[in-house]
Amino acid sequence: MPSSDTHDRFRWIREHPKPAIIIALVLLGLAFLILRLVFGQDNEPKAPKAVPVEVVRAERRDVPHLMQAVGTVQSLQAVTVRAQVDGILTRIHFREGELVAHGQLLANIDDRAWKASLAAAQAQLARDQAQLRLAELDLDRYEELLKRDAIARQTVDQQRAQVAQLRGTVALDRANVNAAQVNLSFTRIVAPVAGRVGIRQVDQGNLVRMSDPNGIVTVAQIDPISIIFPVPQNALSQLQANFRQPGARIVEALDRETGSILGEGEITAIDNQIDAASGTARVRAQFVNRQGALTPGSFVAVQVRTGFSHNAVVLPAKVVRPGVEGQFVYRVENGVAKRVRVSLGFASDTIAVITEGVAPGDLIVSDGYSRLRDGAKVAISNKAAEAGPKAAAP
Repeated sequence: MPSSDTHDRFRWIREHPKPAIIIALVLLGLAFLILRLVFGQDNEPKAPKAVPVEVVRAERRDVPHLMQAVGTVQSLQAVTVRAQVDGILTRIHFREGELVAHGQLLANIDDRAWKASLAAAQAQLARDQAQLRLAELDLDRYEELLKRDAIARQTVDQQRAQVAQLRGTVALDRANVNAAQVNLSFTRIVAPVAGRVGIRQVDQGNLVRMSDPNGIVTVAQIDPISIIFPVPQNALSQLQANFRQPGARIVEALDRETGSILGEGEITAIDNQIDAASGTARVRAQFVNRQGALTPGSFVAVQVRTGFSHNAVVLPAKVVRPGVEGQFVYRVENGVAKRVRVSLGFASDTIAVITEGVAPGDLIVSDGYSRLRDGAKVAISNKAAEAGPKAAAP
């Protein structure tokens, strides 16, 4: 049986029909709106949104092919100065770190024993020369007597052998004198090359020996100086092709922190083999280093010209993207991005020379390409680059 509350509701509706209808219509409208919000929007097609991008304009200009690498500064001549005779180091004539000339006196070794050896060798030479002179005079007299048959031939032959023996002795004495003079000269230690001396390994008053592994001091040539740097195998052929052209052998040494130029040199040698592990070949460049800006053992950035592209189509290197089918760019045409394959004639960290796929003046996406697909609509955010090539110069 219906409850009394239900009878009261029906009675109220019969007595007030218009408010009841209004309430019912309002409830139906609310239900319709809720259903539309929940289900209706998913069925309506969404218009694709334009992807915001930045663009650059391809331009045409001359481009030198510059290859950059990290090189090691090396002295053309670095010599460890060692004692060539044993003795006491009596005097040092250099200051650590100073520049010295070739042949400049660096140190002295006690030479008294070597002077005595030289004097003894000279005395022995003088004695044997006197004996030789006497034997030669006797030989001359014996030969005169032999002509008159006043002496036996055997006596003459014996005298001739005596003269020959003494001549050999005198020659040996002269060699001993020369050896003593050389040993005496070794007591004066001179700079074998012009350069900068390092920190000395032995103090004055110490006994130095020929077998000392560290020597007395090192001398490193710093002007001129060389830089050795690696060149990739794919760039080596072009570098070798231009090696005989003076302008193509110019190398710049740059500070790795500031980028300032430390010196300008020229390639002097290319190694005769390629390192199998790194796929590079070593190249030596020689630099004038009068100011001492290049220090042996330091690392510097080098920049070398390997070729030249005349009147080439140029883009920033970052706009060229790698793909499965090759490298490509996104070209903007009538507000739509089109994926275009390109071929490169040269590329560095900052610039790319396009030989096929892009024409001068084309708008190329430089930022925002990660969200792009071929045929996607785009909205250019940097209008200045779209306006002309000057604003888009790499």
